[in-house]
Amino acid sequence: MAEPKRTDLSLRAERAVLAQVVLPRSPYDADETLEELEALARAAGSVVVGQVRQKREKPDPKRYLGKGKLEELLALCRAVDADVVITDDELSPGQVRTLEAHLDVKVVDRSEVILDIFAAHANTVQAKLQVELAQLEYEFPRLKRMWTHLDRTAGGTVGGPVGGGIGVRGPGERQLEVDRRLVQHRIQDLKRKLATIETRRQTMVEGRTERFCSVALVGYTNAGKSSLMNALTGAGVSVADRLFETLDTRTRQWELPDAPPVLLSDTVGFVRKFPHHLAASFHATLAEAHQAGLLLHVIDASRHESEQEIQAVNLALKEVDCDKKPTLYVLNKVDLVDDLSELPLLRKLVGDVVCTSAVTGAGLGELRRRVLCRFRAEEAEFRVQAGAGDGRLIAFVHEKAHVLEQQYDDATVELHVRMAPALAGVIRSMGGRVEEEPVEPGVR
Repeated sequence: MAEPKRTDLSLRAERAVLAQVVLPRSPYDADETLEELEALARAAGSVVVGQVRQKREKPDPKRYLGKGKLEELLALCRAVDADVVITDDELSPGQVRTLEAHLDVKVVDRSEVILDIFAAHANTVQAKLQVELAQLEYEFPRLKRMWTHLDRTAGGTVGGPVGGGIGVRGPGERQLEVDRRLVQHRIQDLKRKLATIETRRQTMVEGRTERFCSVALVGYTNAGKSSLMNALTGAGVSVADRLFETLDTRTRQWELPDAPPVLLSDTVGFVRKFPHHLAASFHATLAEAHQAGLLLHVIDASRHESEQEIQAVNLALKEVDCDKKPTLYVLNKVDLVDDLSELPLLRKLVGDVVCTSAVTGAGLGELRRRVLCRFRAEEAEFRVQAGAGDGRLIAFVHEKAHVLEQQYDDATVELHVRMAPALAGVIRSMGGRVEEEPVEPGVR
């Protein structure tokens, strides 16, 4: 007989049982998604003490699992003294109510676990607002299960003022409806605040990308993006071996050999089954990726499920309208790869690729060279004229462009430069004259 359920949970971590429905036509490998769900549970502070899996054509619309498998899950929860059941798929409010009533433990799904991790890691005002919005949009259709124990708020009575004054007498309003209205108002308020932040950030990012070439690191969570950024720029951003260590975009200057500086941005990582409402809430954070001239898709080369992770990231990028960006694939953590013969298979999968190690520094020089080649391929040659005394403009051109030749006249200086076409508008706004240099056929 199982021991009685403990009521004092303050001295131990939450004990979780995982539940998964394996679908025959799922784009995800069942073993890998379950392994990832366990990692998510650990990142949220739980200890995984068991798991239940069932092969079905589709999840049961009422119970998620079939009746027999649900009984197996109940027996397991009692045997291991579980506090929570975590499902690998998003549940409907009705499925949560049914499962909690039958199992007598808390039931959460993958999306709720991800939201919990995001909430724990959010540090800036923007990240906190984004997480709160995603949580409210997730919880809004599930409010009913929070208030099943309540009937109605008190209304007025004919005999006296009990329950309020004129206009509030009657049967009263359900607490559920009060909360729904409050949540709707808060959601709209958060959307307005985030729209203001996004507009301001978009303006800031556009201003930077007019003056600098920009690159954004994207990829699966814990693929080593932040470590790579530190190795390339010395940024000193936080690095930890845990999921979703980075929630806020960080941008640093990246020095490339014999070239103007490049802005390198580190962005939030993705996972399989990335919640739609979470991607929408973090749209402002991904502004750097939207404006970047090049994406560096960082892949953990040491993981056997790299192909699945690449597909998951590409799906997430499509959701935030970044899937058409020029992309260079970076196989990171090659120092942890035991069988190097697997790397050619990944090259065939993604095409243009660079192998790197943020720890040993291997491949970082090649990565700089390949990024520089990408930007050089998009550059064009221009003639820039400026006043000989306009030191600010001349210094700007020398800093941002590759000056091929410089000639002085009495009052003007003419520079033959190679640069990104976007810089032409900036130079004109600073008072310079810019004309594109015609290129003879076959020269480039």
